[in-house]
Amino acid sequence: MNQWLDERLHLSRLNDKFLRKAFPVHHSFFLGEITLFSLIILVLTGILLALAYEPSNSLIVNSFDPGTSDKPNLIPAAYHSALKINAMPFGDMLRRIHHWTANIMIAAAVIHMMRIYFTGAFKKPREINWWIGMLLLIFAALTAVTGYALPYDNYAYNTLKVIYGIAASIPWVGEWVAQAAFAGRFPGAGIIPRVYGYHIMLLPMILVALTAAHMLIMIKQKHTQPQYAKRIAYKKIVGVPLMTQQTPIMLLLAIGFAAIIVLFSAFIPVHPVEFFGPPSTTPINNIKPDWYLLWVFGALAIIPGNVGFTFLGGEFGSEFLGAIVLPTVIILLMFAVPMFDRSRDNVYYAENPTNHPVRLAAGIAFMALLIVWSVAGYKPELIASGILSTGNANTVLWIATFLVPALSYFLTLAIVRGIRSLRESDARDRAAFSHADD
Repeated sequence: MNQWLDERLHLSRLNDKFLRKAFPVHHSFFLGEITLFSLIILVLTGILLALAYEPSNSLIVNSFDPGTSDKPNLIPAAYHSALKINAMPFGDMLRRIHHWTANIMIAAAVIHMMRIYFTGAFKKPREINWWIGMLLLIFAALTAVTGYALPYDNYAYNTLKVIYGIAASIPWVGEWVAQAAFAGRFPGAGIIPRVYGYHIMLLPMILVALTAAHMLIMIKQKHTQPQYAKRIAYKKIVGVPLMTQQTPIMLLLAIGFAAIIVLFSAFIPVHPVEFFGPPSTTPINNIKPDWYLLWVFGALAIIPGNVGFTFLGGEFGSEFLGAIVLPTVIILLMFAVPMFDRSRDNVYYAENPTNHPVRLAAGIAFMALLIVWSVAGYKPELIASGILSTGNANTVLWIATFLVPALSYFLTLAIVRGIRSLRESDARDRAAFSHADD
């Protein structure tokens, strides 16, 4: 039977090419697999949630509180289906698993990209996979944002209103872009079906395609080898084959990861749609995105509302500059990371971050900048608690925007130079002792 299949499907070639691929045995290399497992869990739980979700903002009678015959309690069908999911056995648990898995997926992807950056794994010939990884990170965040809108409670309604306003702030074509993206003026009848289509079809298809491309390129180019592999077998691939050693490790990791997600979801609730209620004209103060987009919100919060200019009839306002231009510049800089590398050699082994102090310091300074902007997202809370005053909040946060990254950069350089100095001193001492023994 095996020979019959091999003659027709060439399974032996598949085994030699893919199933015998060696995977490095190092804990940091499992971050990409955790991201993949998260995507699988999100697809499975998303399918189950879609079976009970109604993607419509048409008004229907609230079966949980129907009101009276003279004055029925009408709510959007999408919001009603969210209430129904919460009332179903394990429905709320399913929402929690879906929510927290999305957060963990993005966190694992961020840490995975950090490992690649700090170890130089973005260098030749892996630049394409760095760019694909960046696209995966961007589209994962967009998928999560569209998912937040689907319950269509008052929080989601106000969040969509903010996003629509940001899209509409684009000079010259903003209103057209916003209406094209959200199926008409906000809040039109087609907004939930349109966002639902993004969330369950367009964006997942892009994520799956990018993930497949990422894995195929990784198989073709192979992993960067951990430093210990250099001592074991120089310039040779060190690891365990996918079949039959790496697969059991991945299965155990997947089962353990799923168990942790379920345990975490059992105790930590998610967005309470019942608390916010259905969409209304009552605004919600201090709407905030999740942690991975909080830096964008913070940057927008510290840009004065009167900042802006007009050019050729186009209005370049603070909303456009803070929510579109600034994030675009940051993302382009991240895409350009491989271009900043001056080395011409292919990277075979993961580099020690302290051997590249400027790259290390720049990465830490960049992270410090995003942390400062994320803290700025809590500007109203900082003012309310008395930590900052209304008059000096923006000034303090702008000073921190420049000062904290600069201090992080130079402090990192100083620490790395101190470490290298200690290493050199230790090497000289060992050489002196060795010479004395001779």
